[in-house]
Amino acid sequence: MKTTLLQIQDSYSSFGRGERKLADWILQHPSELIALSISELAAACGCGDATVIRFAKKLGLSGYQALKINIAQEIGGSFIGSTTAVKEDSAIDLYQKHCADIIQTLERTKLQLDSDTMEAAAGALLHAHSIAVIGLGSSASLAQDATHKLIRLGLPAYAYCDNHMQMIIASHLGPGDVVLAISHSGSSVDIVNALAEARKNNATTISVTGYAKSPVARHSDYFLITHAEETKHSILAMTSRIAQLAIIDTLYTYLVLHGGDKILDAIQSTEIALESKKF
Repeated sequence: MKTTLLQIQDSYSSFGRGERKLADWILQHPSELIALSISELAAACGCGDATVIRFAKKLGLSGYQALKINIAQEIGGSFIGSTTAVKEDSAIDLYQKHCADIIQTLERTKLQLDSDTMEAAAGALLHAHSIAVIGLGSSASLAQDATHKLIRLGLPAYAYCDNHMQMIIASHLGPGDVVLAISHSGSSVDIVNALAEARKNNATTISVTGYAKSPVARHSDYFLITHAEETKHSILAMTSRIAQLAIIDTLYTYLVLHGGDKILDAIQSTEIALESKKF
Protein backbone atom coordinates (compact mmCIF):
# COMPACT_ATOMS: atom_id res chain seq x y z
CA MET A 1 0.00 0.00 0.00
CA LYS A 2 1.30 3.47 -0.89
CA THR A 3 2.25 5.83 1.88
CA THR A 4 0.45 9.16 2.10
CA LEU A 5 3.58 11.02 1.00
CA LEU A 6 3.86 8.80 -2.09
CA GLN A 7 0.15 9.29 -2.78
CA ILE A 8 0.69 13.06 -2.72
CA GLN A 9 3.52 12.75 -5.24
CA ASP A 10 1.57 10.41 -7.53
CA SER A 11 -1.62 12.50 -7.38
CA TYR A 12 0.12 15.84 -7.91
CA SER A 13 -1.09 16.34 -11.49
CA SER A 14 -4.73 15.91 -10.42
CA PHE A 15 -4.57 18.63 -7.76
CA GLY A 16 -5.89 22.15 -8.25
CA ARG A 17 -3.66 25.20 -7.75
CA GLY A 18 -4.34 25.53 -4.00
CA GLU A 19 -3.93 21.80 -3.48
CA ARG A 20 -0.58 21.87 -5.27
CA LYS A 21 0.62 24.55 -2.86
CA LEU A 22 -0.35 22.21 -0.02
CA ALA A 23 1.39 19.27 -1.67
CA ASP A 24 4.58 21.27 -2.22
CA TRP A 25 4.67 22.49 1.37
CA ILE A 26 3.95 19.06 2.91
CA LEU A 27 6.53 17.27 0.76
CA GLN A 28 9.16 19.85 1.72
CA HIS A 29 8.25 20.10 5.45
CA PRO A 30 6.64 16.80 6.53
CA SER A 31 7.96 16.94 10.10
CA GLU A 32 6.73 20.52 10.60
CA LEU A 33 3.18 19.57 9.62
CA ILE A 34 2.62 17.79 12.95
CA ALA A 35 2.77 21.00 14.96
CA LEU A 36 0.34 23.00 12.81
CA SER A 37 -3.38 23.50 13.18
CA ILE A 38 -5.46 23.35 10.01
CA SER A 39 -5.68 27.16 9.91
CA GLU A 40 -1.92 27.57 10.36
CA LEU A 41 -1.20 25.15 7.49
CA ALA A 42 -3.74 26.92 5.28
CA ALA A 43 -2.16 30.29 6.06
CA ALA A 44 1.34 28.96 5.34
CA CYS A 45 0.16 27.74 1.93
CA GLY A 46 -2.05 30.70 1.07
CA CYS A 47 -5.27 28.72 0.86
CA GLY A 48 -8.40 28.15 2.95
CA ASP A 49 -9.26 25.53 5.57
CA ALA A 50 -11.73 23.97 3.13
CA THR A 51 -8.92 23.36 0.64
CA VAL A 52 -6.96 21.45 3.28
CA ILE A 53 -9.96 19.25 4.06
CA ARG A 54 -10.63 18.64 0.36
CA PHE A 55 -6.96 17.79 -0.13
CA ALA A 56 -7.07 15.19 2.68
CA LYS A 57 -10.25 13.61 1.30
CA LYS A 58 -8.74 13.34 -2.20
CA LEU A 59 -6.12 11.15 -0.56
CA GLY A 60 -8.86 8.92 0.86
CA LEU A 61 -8.54 10.28 4.39
CA SER A 62 -11.30 11.41 6.74
CA GLY A 63 -9.78 14.84 7.33
CA TYR A 64 -6.77 16.87 8.41
CA GLN A 65 -6.12 14.98 11.66
CA ALA A 66 -5.91 11.69 9.75
CA LEU A 67 -3.44 13.33 7.34
CA LYS A 68 -1.21 14.43 10.23
CA ILE A 69 -1.31 11.01 11.90
CA ASN A 70 -0.44 9.16 8.69
CA ILE A 71 2.50 11.40 7.90
CA ALA A 72 3.75 11.25 11.50
CA GLN A 73 3.77 7.46 11.28
CA GLU A 74 5.61 7.55 7.97
CA ILE A 75 8.40 9.85 9.16
CA GLY A 76 8.80 7.97 12.43
CA GLY A 77 7.59 10.78 14.65
CA SER A 78 6.81 10.30 18.31
CA PHE A 79 3.27 11.64 18.00
CA ILE A 80 1.49 8.32 17.47
CA GLY A 81 -1.12 6.51 19.49
CA SER A 82 -4.42 7.45 21.06
CA THR A 83 -4.09 9.17 24.41
CA THR A 84 -7.82 9.76 24.85
CA ALA A 85 -8.99 8.73 28.31
CA VAL A 86 -11.86 6.22 28.37
CA LYS A 87 -13.89 4.69 31.17
CA GLU A 88 -12.31 1.28 30.66
CA ASP A 89 -8.80 2.61 31.41
CA SER A 90 -7.18 1.55 34.66
CA ALA A 91 -5.44 4.13 36.83
CA ILE A 92 -2.05 3.09 35.44
CA ASP A 93 -3.44 3.24 31.88
CA LEU A 94 -4.49 6.84 32.52
CA TYR A 95 -1.06 7.67 33.92
CA GLN A 96 0.62 6.21 30.84
CA LYS A 97 -1.69 8.17 28.55
CA HIS A 98 -0.95 11.37 30.45
CA CYS A 99 2.78 10.71 30.05
CA ALA A 100 2.29 10.14 26.31
CA ASP A 101 0.29 13.37 26.10
CA ILE A 102 3.09 15.28 27.80
CA ILE A 103 5.74 13.81 25.50
CA GLN A 104 3.68 14.67 22.41
CA THR A 105 3.09 18.21 23.63
CA LEU A 106 6.78 18.82 24.34
CA GLU A 107 7.74 17.42 20.93
CA ARG A 108 5.16 19.58 19.15
CA THR A 109 6.20 22.62 21.15
CA LYS A 110 9.84 22.05 20.22
CA LEU A 111 8.85 22.31 16.55
CA GLN A 112 6.92 25.53 17.18
CA LEU A 113 9.63 27.44 19.03
CA ASP A 114 11.86 29.86 17.15
CA SER A 115 15.50 30.01 18.30
CA ASP A 116 16.01 33.72 17.56
CA THR A 117 12.81 34.66 19.38
CA MET A 118 13.81 32.69 22.49
CA GLU A 119 17.26 34.32 22.47
CA ALA A 120 15.76 37.79 22.16
CA ALA A 121 13.19 37.14 24.91
CA ALA A 122 15.85 35.80 27.28
CA GLY A 123 18.10 38.78 26.54
CA ALA A 124 15.28 41.22 27.27
CA LEU A 125 14.68 39.56 30.65
CA LEU A 126 18.38 39.54 31.51
CA HIS A 127 18.77 43.29 30.92
CA ALA A 128 15.35 44.49 32.11
CA HIS A 129 15.01 47.37 34.55
CA SER A 130 11.94 45.59 35.94
CA ILE A 131 9.90 42.53 35.00
CA ALA A 132 6.12 42.33 35.46
CA VAL A 133 4.93 38.72 35.15
CA ILE A 134 1.19 38.47 34.52
CA GLY A 135 -1.29 35.61 34.38
CA LEU A 136 -4.90 34.95 35.32
CA GLY A 137 -6.86 31.86 36.32
CA SER A 138 -4.83 28.68 35.91
CA SER A 139 -1.98 30.76 34.46
CA ALA A 140 -1.63 32.73 37.70
CA SER A 141 0.34 29.95 39.40
CA LEU A 142 2.67 29.80 36.41
CA ALA A 143 3.23 33.55 36.65
CA GLN A 144 4.13 33.11 40.32
CA ASP A 145 6.45 30.21 39.51
CA ALA A 146 8.25 32.26 36.85
CA THR A 147 8.58 35.18 39.26
CA HIS A 148 9.97 32.91 41.97
CA LYS A 149 12.70 31.71 39.60
CA LEU A 150 13.59 35.21 38.42
CA ILE A 151 13.76 36.60 41.96
CA ARG A 152 16.17 33.84 43.00
CA LEU A 153 18.49 35.19 40.32
CA GLY A 154 18.33 38.66 41.82
CA LEU A 155 16.25 40.02 38.94
CA PRO A 156 13.62 42.71 39.67
CA ALA A 157 10.56 40.56 38.95
CA TYR A 158 7.04 40.86 40.39
CA ALA A 159 3.96 38.72 39.80
CA TYR A 160 0.60 40.39 39.12
CA CYS A 161 -2.37 38.03 39.10
CA ASP A 162 -5.14 40.60 39.60
CA ASN A 163 -6.52 42.25 36.47
CA HIS A 164 -6.67 45.72 38.04
CA MET A 165 -3.08 45.50 39.26
CA GLN A 166 -1.96 44.30 35.84
CA MET A 167 -3.36 47.40 34.17
CA ILE A 168 -1.99 49.69 36.89
CA ILE A 169 1.57 48.36 36.60
CA ALA A 170 1.37 48.39 32.79
CA SER A 171 0.53 52.09 32.89
CA HIS A 172 3.75 52.80 34.83
CA LEU A 173 6.18 50.78 32.70
CA GLY A 174 8.44 52.26 30.08
CA PRO A 175 11.52 51.62 27.93
CA GLY A 176 13.76 48.97 29.46
CA ASP A 177 10.90 47.36 31.40
CA VAL A 178 9.50 43.96 30.42
CA VAL A 179 6.09 42.32 30.71
CA LEU A 180 6.08 38.51 30.63
CA ALA A 181 2.52 37.32 30.01
CA ILE A 182 1.33 33.72 30.33
CA SER A 183 -1.94 32.79 28.62
CA HIS A 184 -2.59 29.43 26.96
CA SER A 185 -5.69 30.63 25.10
CA GLY A 186 -4.09 33.91 24.06
CA SER A 187 -7.57 35.43 24.30
CA SER A 188 -7.79 36.80 27.84
CA VAL A 189 -9.14 40.33 27.52
CA ASP A 190 -7.35 41.59 30.63
CA ILE A 191 -3.98 40.15 29.60
CA VAL A 192 -4.34 41.65 26.13
CA ASN A 193 -5.26 45.05 27.56
CA ALA A 194 -2.29 45.03 29.94
CA LEU A 195 0.10 44.08 27.12
CA ALA A 196 -1.33 46.80 24.88
CA GLU A 197 -0.92 49.41 27.65
CA ALA A 198 2.67 48.35 28.35
CA ARG A 199 3.53 48.36 24.67
CA LYS A 200 2.01 51.82 24.26
CA ASN A 201 4.48 52.97 26.90
CA ASN A 202 7.37 51.37 24.99
CA ALA A 203 7.93 48.50 27.39
CA THR A 204 9.03 45.16 25.89
CA THR A 205 6.28 42.54 25.82
CA ILE A 206 6.85 38.77 25.90
CA SER A 207 4.19 36.07 25.98
CA VAL A 208 4.04 32.32 26.46
CA THR A 209 0.86 31.24 24.68
CA GLY A 210 -0.70 28.37 22.79
CA TYR A 211 -1.66 30.23 19.64
CA ALA A 212 0.47 32.29 17.27
CA LYS A 213 -2.64 33.87 15.77
CA SER A 214 -4.09 35.25 18.99
CA PRO A 215 -4.64 38.72 20.47
CA VAL A 216 -1.95 38.09 23.10
CA ALA A 217 0.62 37.17 20.43
CA ARG A 218 -0.31 40.22 18.35
CA HIS A 219 0.47 42.49 21.30
CA SER A 220 3.80 40.78 22.07
CA ASP A 221 7.20 41.77 20.79
CA TYR A 222 8.24 38.16 21.32
CA PHE A 223 5.83 35.24 21.65
CA LEU A 224 6.82 31.68 22.57
CA ILE A 225 4.32 29.12 21.34
CA THR A 226 3.34 25.88 23.06
CA HIS A 227 1.43 23.22 21.17
CA ALA A 228 -1.00 21.16 23.24
CA GLU A 229 -4.10 19.32 22.10
CA GLU A 230 -6.19 19.42 25.27
CA THR A 231 -9.10 17.00 25.60
CA LYS A 232 -12.44 17.52 27.29
CA HIS A 233 -11.00 15.80 30.39
CA SER A 234 -8.08 18.25 30.66
CA ILE A 235 -10.05 21.07 32.24
CA LEU A 236 -6.94 22.58 33.79
CA ALA A 237 -4.90 22.18 30.58
CA MET A 238 -2.21 20.04 32.20
CA THR A 239 -0.12 19.37 29.10
CA SER A 240 -0.06 23.00 28.03
CA ARG A 241 0.95 24.02 31.56
CA ILE A 242 3.87 21.58 31.49
CA ALA A 243 4.98 22.96 28.11
CA GLN A 244 4.77 26.49 29.53
CA LEU A 245 6.80 25.43 32.57
CA ALA A 246 9.41 23.89 30.26
CA ILE A 247 9.75 27.22 28.44
CA ILE A 248 10.01 29.13 31.71
CA ASP A 249 12.68 26.72 32.98
CA THR A 250 14.57 27.09 29.70
CA LEU A 251 14.61 30.88 30.05
CA TYR A 252 15.73 30.49 33.68
CA THR A 253 18.61 28.22 32.68
CA TYR A 254 19.64 30.61 29.90
CA LEU A 255 19.76 33.46 32.40
CA VAL A 256 21.90 31.42 34.80
CA LEU A 257 24.37 30.54 32.05
CA HIS A 258 24.58 34.01 30.53
CA GLY A 259 24.08 36.28 33.54
CA GLY A 260 27.71 36.29 34.67
CA ASP A 261 28.94 36.72 38.23
CA LYS A 262 26.01 38.92 39.22
CA ILE A 263 23.53 36.09 38.67
CA LEU A 264 25.78 33.46 40.26
CA ASP A 265 26.30 35.69 43.32
CA ALA A 266 22.54 36.16 43.60
CA ILE A 267 21.96 32.40 43.51
CA GLN A 268 24.55 31.89 46.25
CA SER A 269 23.04 34.66 48.38
CA THR A 270 19.59 33.12 47.98
CA GLU A 271 20.81 29.67 49.06
CA ILE A 272 22.62 31.09 52.10
CA ALA A 273 19.56 33.10 53.13
CA LEU A 274 17.35 30.00 52.89
CA GLU A 275 19.58 27.78 54.99
CA SER A 276 17.75 28.80 58.17
CA LYS A 277 14.48 27.57 56.67
CA LYS A 278 15.60 23.93 56.64
CA PHE A 279 16.55 21.45 59.36
